[in-house]
Amino acid sequence: MNAVSSELPSRARPEISVVMPCLNESLSLGLCIAKAQKLIAERKVAGEIVIADNGSSDGSQELARSLGARVVDVAARGYGNALSAAISSARANVVVMADSDDSYHFSEAGPLIDALKNGVDLVVGNRFTGEIKPGAMPFSHRYFGVPLLSWLARVLYGSGVGDFHCGLRVASRDAIVGLKLQTAGMEYASEMIIRASLAGLKIVEVPVTLYQDARGGRAPHLRTWPDGWRHLKFLLSFLPQRFRAR
Repeated sequence: MNAVSSELPSRARPEISVVMPCLNESLSLGLCIAKAQKLIAERKVAGEIVIADNGSSDGSQELARSLGARVVDVAARGYGNALSAAISSARANVVVMADSDDSYHFSEAGPLIDALKNGVDLVVGNRFTGEIKPGAMPFSHRYFGVPLLSWLARVLYGSGVGDFHCGLRVASRDAIVGLKLQTAGMEYASEMIIRASLAGLKIVEVPVTLYQDARGGRAPHLRTWPDGWRHLKFLLSFLPQRFRAR
């Protein structure tokens, strides 16, 4: 689905791949990479950091490379396209994923990695059982949009996931690649959980913290009404596959 320009290195496989989609995130990318490096160091394992760049024009690619990350250039625009390319190019089977705006701190991902055992395929953060810092989530998202869409997804697909749209996740790379996810935009997060549920994969949640992003007040990539409407349409359009899977 995605055009990936970087070839995988031939050196020994790492144990953890930290992956981030990126589009003009130079104000926060360095912080995210530093926290990802801290996570890998504290785990005392071999790791890599993969930045899936969606055509940045602010020097994000050069910054990432200068800090030791591997950059994958993704020509097709969209959160789903970028994250899918990052996961596909990961060299470890344990993949830690989050945005590159520092709204999630990779240094706090240890409990999610620990939960990826005993047959678990996907670990999803839950901001509502964790903490949402002041200013980190708009009122309409916190009290209406995210809870409503998450509730609807639980009812329709029986996933048991309470925070369908949390961006901090840890997964088995092989399990996620095997789902053959297809959506290009923000609804990729929903598709991952829905397809995993329909495939019978084991999903668990871990409380996480959502922070105010570190991009200096720049408008977020998420667009409240267009992306919310697309999520709703996606949840409803996937129902035929839900019934075929029974």
